[in-house]
Amino acid sequence: MRFLLIGNGKMGKLIASTAQAAGDEIAAAFSRENLADLASWDGSADVVIDFSGPQTLDAVCDYIRRTGTPLLSGTTGYTPEEKERLLALGDCAPVLWSANYSIGVAVFYRLLRQISDTLKPDFDIEMTEIHHNQKADAPSGTAKLLLQAIDPAGEYTPVYGREGDSCRRTAKEIGVHALRGGTVAGTHTVHFFGPDEELEITHRAASRQIFVNGALTMARRMAGKPNGVYDLQTLLFGEG
Repeated sequence: MRFLLIGNGKMGKLIASTAQAAGDEIAAAFSRENLADLASWDGSADVVIDFSGPQTLDAVCDYIRRTGTPLLSGTTGYTPEEKERLLALGDCAPVLWSANYSIGVAVFYRLLRQISDTLKPDFDIEMTEIHHNQKADAPSGTAKLLLQAIDPAGEYTPVYGREGDSCRRTAKEIGVHALRGGTVAGTHTVHFFGPDEELEITHRAASRQIFVNGALTMARRMAGKPNGVYDLQTLLFGEG
């Protein structure tokens, strides 16, 4: 397959090398330095893979609307308005966005959807996420994804860290805590604290390779699909 890459950071470089090792072709790669050239690029690709940053959104939207090329995005840090613009591209191309393409995280999300309603009435919920010291956004996109799995209706209030002497929990809050340091690829833990018992679920990423492998698997599934917005859970498990 031919991939067009947006973003040439660590993820972008690893996607390129992994795809090429599997026999795929990188039709072109655009980053902050040459992004302006995307507007006039007249090559073709089977799928656009975007692991860049919110600042590339205008250029990505313009290209997808011009060409109708399927888009797989793993870019995080979007505002709600920016995310809405990205998903609106589904009217002219197949679009898949996920904060995390790890198969293990997809199972984590699915598990939280299945158990959270049973635990929420009697258990307090806290989440920690750990990433390397150069990660720009907090909380991570994966943490936000897991929050959505726990509380899809938005009935709980996220509390991002605590400080001071008035930190007693309310019945409907979820604590979210971001740690940054070293070279951690990503560790996410959801704690359910109940009366005299605790359930803890953790996913640890040993390297970025797991995200790359999942993204390339999903990119191959996106090629040739009808226009629309696709969901990772649906593509993997046949249901949301």
